[in-house]
Amino acid sequence: MSSGKFIYSLRNSLCNVKRLLTTKEHNYVKSNLIIQSLRRVSNSSIYKNKKENTFTQEDGVQYTHFGYEKVAENIKSEKVHDVFKNVADSYDLMNDLMSAGTHRLWKEYFVKCLNLKSGMKILDMAGGTGDIAFKMLDHAPSSEPTIDIVISDINQAMLDVGKKRACKTKILDFFSEFKWVCADAESLPFEDESFDLYTIAFGIRNTTHIDKVLDEAYRVLKPGGRFSCLEFSNVSNPLIRSIYDTYSFQVIPVMGELFASDWKSYQYLVESIRQFPDQEAFSNLIYNAGFSNVTYHNLTFGVVSIHDGFKL
Repeated sequence: MSSGKFIYSLRNSLCNVKRLLTTKEHNYVKSNLIIQSLRRVSNSSIYKNKKENTFTQEDGVQYTHFGYEKVAENIKSEKVHDVFKNVADSYDLMNDLMSAGTHRLWKEYFVKCLNLKSGMKILDMAGGTGDIAFKMLDHAPSSEPTIDIVISDINQAMLDVGKKRACKTKILDFFSEFKWVCADAESLPFEDESFDLYTIAFGIRNTTHIDKVLDEAYRVLKPGGRFSCLEFSNVSNPLIRSIYDTYSFQVIPVMGELFASDWKSYQYLVESIRQFPDQEAFSNLIYNAGFSNVTYHNLTFGVVSIHDGFKL
């Protein structure tokens, strides 16, 4: 994406927010939401930087985490599904607000690092609103044949938002090159060795069994295929981590309440990041799934990391 496109897109998002907050009829609602949100912050248990055991078993029931909440393993996917169904319409706007547009730079760099080649078959998992796939088209070689992208997500509401975005932009010209598939990353409906590249951005931490997701990624990749993941990670610098935690727990849920009327979903977002394995632990999971040449590198002090592995 060019700098002009980025600025134009971000400006539109911020203008929409400005109109919302300056509209007279919203002033009273806005004031009350701020008061209620700040009260919830004061009562919430922030700075809980703990990683609990992913799986425990009690009375024959398997449990896992949903943020900091312990839930039966078989209902986590339902709860995650509800979160993203609730936030689908405001997802892109909230990403702009929460990261001050930085998520666009992360994604742009992520796609640039993929070194896309003509004729590639790509699976963009947790592709939802189409952000990564659309950027792939910007970076795709101009020669024929072009890249072939499957956008897959477990949540149909997120895919529907992506389809609407495609129809409203120049992506419409490339719409036939996209295939939209509602599917679970832990059990993909694709044949073995179908793709040259598997990407997943800000999605794998929301799955119940990360190991199963990685196994499926390995299965559907061709020999020589690449797994590439962009995900929130661990900030090691104590000062930066303190600032990041304060912002995450005190500001992001308030934004969720103000702009999406949804405190809980954005509280879950913050907690799910803290529960996700750190860079080394996640790299080990990728390696254990069978991938070779496993690497990672941090962006923005480790707020996010790009992880890569190859099926050799």
